[in-house]
Amino acid sequence: MVKTSVQFQKVINECRDLFSKKLQDYGAAWRVLRPSSITDQIYIKVNRIRTLQMTDKKMVDESEEGEFIAIVNYSIIGLIQLEKGFSNDLNENNEEILSLYDKYAHEAKALMEKKNHDYGEAWRDMRISSITDLIYQKVLRTKQIEDNQGKTIVSEGLDANYFDMLNYAVFCLIKFSEKQNTSEPKTI
Repeated sequence: MVKTSVQFQKVINECRDLFSKKLQDYGAAWRVLRPSSITDQIYIKVNRIRTLQMTDKKMVDESEEGEFIAIVNYSIIGLIQLEKGFSNDLNENNEEILSLYDKYAHEAKALMEKKNHDYGEAWRDMRISSITDLIYQKVLRTKQIEDNQGKTIVSEGLDANYFDMLNYAVFCLIKFSEKQNTSEPKTI
């Protein structure tokens, strides 16, 4: 599990780097999005991934990996929005935003480590397409909870679903990186 924690942190660092660069380019324009809009952005990303996985033809030159990075970042945005609420004020402190990003990334990693212990890293034996389907299922659940105004009878709330989608997307990115490392020619 130490290997997974290191790989997880490497993926999060790459996602955070892109998030930080976009924060510099666009500011925190996403702060105007209501949670349901963020969930729909994740839906769009995971739906595209599923389409790419089920067809041979890609019309837009964007990778599955890029879409999984977007799911990680939108999941963290969703968690930030749940904490702060949406806002029409775009004059956010970038350091505060990045601090919240780090807070939720850290919480996601801690949750992943606990679940990995209990589930025995079962995700390592799963296909990326199956993990994608789990993200798709989680986003549909999240949409239903939002349609129910956040009320659940026995289910976890919105934050738990955002954390799960984030962690599943990280698992896919780890699997992609491992696949790339094994496909590279070995030098002797």
